[in-house]
Parts: sequence; structure tokens; C-alpha cells
Amino acid sequence: MGRQRPGTPTLEEVAALAGVGRGTVSRVINNAAGVRHSTRMAVERAIAELGYVPNLAARSLAGRRADAVALVMTEPDWRQFGEPFFSSVVGAVGDALTDTGVQLLLTLVRTDVERRHFVEYARGGRVDGVLLMSVHAEDPLPDMLSEAGLPTVLLGRRSGDEAVTYVDADNVGGARGAVAHLVRTGRTAIGTVTGPPDMYVARSRLRGYREGLERAGFEIRPSWIVEGDFTQESGRRATAELIARAPEVDAVLAASDTMAAGALEALRAAGRRVPEDVAVIGFDDFPLAQHTRPQLTTVRQPLEEMGRAMVQLLFEVMRDSSGAWRHVILRTELVERAST
Repeated sequence: MGRQRPGTPTLEEVAALAGVGRGTVSRVINNAAGVRHSTRMAVERAIAELGYVPNLAARSLAGRRADAVALVMTEPDWRQFGEPFFSSVVGAVGDALTDTGVQLLLTLVRTDVERRHFVEYARGGRVDGVLLMSVHAEDPLPDMLSEAGLPTVLLGRRSGDEAVTYVDADNVGGARGAVAHLVRTGRTAIGTVTGPPDMYVARSRLRGYREGLERAGFEIRPSWIVEGDFTQESGRRATAELIARAPEVDAVLAASDTMAAGALEALRAAGRRVPEDVAVIGFDDFPLAQHTRPQLTTVRQPLEEMGRAMVQLLFEVMRDSSGAWRHVILRTELVERAST
């Protein structure tokens, strides 16, 4: 049996209330033959009274699988799902599952009520594992799934000491390398548009920006750092604010390609030429980066490889949930185009 959440009814409690053995309860749950009608009714009454939900691990021990995994998106703002990141991840995970015979279920979980409902749904054996993306710092869903004994893999992580299996990119190194590239090309006043501070990915890219400036011997100026939320509009707004309060800025590192596209709009509106006056670097290397004017230099995340790694790790955890957490961090790569 998998780990039960504190206060969650157990199979043994159902058996005791029904006055039968543990094996009989399992046979009722799995709809096996050979159970008397009166016994089945007693077990079903006990299950209903206790609110017991059979968990995934029990189904696995019985040799039954749902042959489905859930890809859960947790952004509270519907607009975020229009961003290229989400479609890219869904495509990467879907491709990784193509030859496995496992179905991919897309699920939105954004509120406390939805979290509780999803955990109960998953514990009911409807999915064999869960992939989570875009999880913010205080989101309890990964812990709820872990405590329920459900195989779970995160894309990214909530903090530096994440206690759930995850796949991530080297966001610190990628941002640090982007700053080094700007320094090599002669830029001396490098600003940044960050993601939301409650996301570890945004804090990591900001850390890489800071480390890049420190290594180059440059001062880190608070006026050169403006917050966005990974959307194009926030990139436009933040860049307009950045160049208004720090007109000396000659380069902008945006923490996503979508925000970098917004930065290009703001610079164009302000009469700043790219890259002659201001260089711009994005992060992710979405197809969008090749369709902006000019095309974006960007830090490439290996999203296809990350999708494959998430699926591989999930299958490993499904086979053996007793081992240590698995943590995989993949390298990024700077892709140079016309914006620098």
C-alpha cells in the first residue's frame, strides 16, 4: 500500500468496520468474483461510511493500471495558458508518451477545492501518475500527491530543496551565460525583466543575471531590475518602465521569450533600435523567437528532452516508489540571432 495521508481511512479500518478480512475488502474493491452479496454490501457500506478511496498503489499491487497519466497545470490566470511554454510542454510530453500506450490527461488545478478533488480523483486509480508544471512556491499540491502515495514528477521546482522528483533546466547558468554574452559584445548597462518572484524558475534566472554582472565586475543596480509575469504584455510594460527610469540601459535580458517580444515592442515605441541602441535576449527558444523583428537571441531550454525525462522518471517512480527522489537538471544553450 502507498503512504496514506494523516486521517485518511485505511483498508484495515474498512475491513474492521465491515467485519471481514483485508483480502475480502480488496476483492470487493477490485470487483472480483466469489464474494457473497451480503458481504459485498457490508464492505460497500463501510467504504461509504468511512469515505475510503482506494489508492493507486493498491491497484498496482492488484496488477491493474489506468494506463493514463495526468499533466496538471496550476496557473490561476487563464491567460497564461495561451503562452508558448504550455503548448511546448504538452507537445513534448505527448511525444514522449506516443509509443507507450499510456493516455495523457490534461487537467487544470488552481484552487484549494480543485486540489482536494484532483487528489481524490487520482487516488481513485483513474491515473497511474501525475506530471506537474508551473508550480508556485507555496503550492501544496505536490506534497498532497506525495503524501497520498501517488507517483509525481514536477517540471521545475518550488525551491532549492524540493522534496519531490523533478526535471529542470539550468536556469542560473543560462542567465549567467546570457549576461556574459552581452558583456563580450560591449554592453555595459544591462537590465533585466524577471518573472514572478514566487516561482523558483524566475528567482533562478534573476540569480544568474546577478552572478553574470558580478563576474564581469559590474555593479548590480536595483533600477535595472523590473518584474514581469512571463506574459508579452508584462514584458512590454516592464521594459517601458525600465528605460524610463534607467535610460542608460543598452541591453535587456528578459526571463522568457514572450516577455522579450514585449520588450521589443516597448523599445520600438520609444524609438530605440535593436540591437544598435539596445540588445535583447530572451529565454526558452520558443518558435516565437524566430518570428520577432529582429529575431531573438535566446537561451534554449531543451523542452523535448525535458518532456522525455519527465515521462521516464515518472515510469521509474511508478515501478518503484520506495527509492530516493530523483532530480534531473539539463543544460541550456545560448542561441545567437539578430537582437544582439
